[in-house]
Amino acid sequence: MDDKCEPSRASLRSRDTEVDSIRSLVLKALLVIAASMILVAPVIANPDGPPNLNLEQDPTIDFGCTCHGGGVASDSVIVKIKGVPQAYEIGATYNFTISLSHDSNTEGGFLLSDRGSGTFTVLEEEGVREAMGDPDSVSQSSSGNDWLVPWTAPDSDVGVIHFSLVGNAVNGENGADEGDAWNILTFSIAAPGTATVSDDESLALRTISVGDYDNLFKQEVDPEALEAERQEELAHNYFEYGNLYYWTTLSIIIIAAVVQGEFYERRFGGGPEHLDMRLAVPQGIRRGVLFIGLSYLFFWSLNTGKPYGWPLVLGMLALWAGYGIFRTYSQAKAPVRVEDML
Repeated sequence: MDDKCEPSRASLRSRDTEVDSIRSLVLKALLVIAASMILVAPVIANPDGPPNLNLEQDPTIDFGCTCHGGGVASDSVIVKIKGVPQAYEIGATYNFTISLSHDSNTEGGFLLSDRGSGTFTVLEEEGVREAMGDPDSVSQSSSGNDWLVPWTAPDSDVGVIHFSLVGNAVNGENGADEGDAWNILTFSIAAPGTATVSDDESLALRTISVGDYDNLFKQEVDPEALEAERQEELAHNYFEYGNLYYWTTLSIIIIAAVVQGEFYERRFGGGPEHLDMRLAVPQGIRRGVLFIGLSYLFFWSLNTGKPYGWPLVLGMLALWAGYGIFRTYSQAKAPVRVEDML
C-alpha cells in the first residue's frame, strides 16, 4: 500500500485540534447567547401584556405585577377607567376607556378581568388583546396609556359583577425594575334594577380611579401666574404691615408726648392746677365710666379677632380715658395756690 494514501499522524492530530477548537468556539458562543437571553429577558418579557401569574406564581389580577416596582403597589400611578355604569342592563355593551397617569412614566400596560361574568371585545387596532393564559381577561398588545375596551353584560341577571384592573406604568429602562410603578383598582357593577341610574347619560356612567390624590389632580404650574400671586401677596403684606407700623409708631409718639408734657409740667411748671372736689368727683366718675367701657370694647375686639385697627384705636382711647382719670386725681390732690382762690 502506498504510504502517500494514508494520512499522517501529524495531520490527524492537526485535524483533531481544529475540531476541538471549533467545538470550544461553538460552546462559548452558546454560553454567550444563553447569558444574553438571561440579561435581556426582563427587557423583552411579556411584550403582549402581563402574564396570568406573577413572579410568585400568584394571580396577577389579584396580587399585581410583582416583578415591577420592587413588588409593591404604588399610589404614584393613577389607574383610571371611564364609562362604567352604576348597574348593567342584560346584554348591553359598554365602552370602557382605561388610562394610566404617572409623573415620569408615560407608557405601560394593563390587565382587566370580570371573572368571566361578561364578554370583552378585543380591538386589535386599540392595542388590546386577550390576556395570556386567561381567556376571561384582556390586556394590552402594545405599550401605551389609553385603551378602549368594549364590555358586554351577560345575557341574564348574575348579580353584582366584580372587576379587577391592574395598571403598570413603566420607565422603559432595563426591563422590569424598581423605576416602574403599578397599582390595582377594584370596582363593581350592580345587578339590573338594583341601583338608581340617572337618565342623563353623562351621569349614568362613572369614572373610577385609584392613586394618590395629589397626583390625580396635579396641574402644570404657570410660572407667570405663580410670580403674579407672589407679587400680590408681597404687596398685601407691605400694605398691612406698613399700616400697622405707622399707627403703632404714631401711638408711641403721642404717649411719649403726654409723658414728656407731664414731666415738664411738674419739673418747670409747678405741677397741675388745683381742681375743686365738687368738680373733680363728677369728672372722675365720667372719665372712669368711659375708661371701663373703652377697655371692655378693647378686649372684645381682641377676643373676636377684629382687624388690628380696632384694638389699636380702642386701646388708645382707653389709655386716653385712663390718663384723664389720672389728671383729675392729680388736680384734686394738687395744693391750692393763691391764683386758684381768686
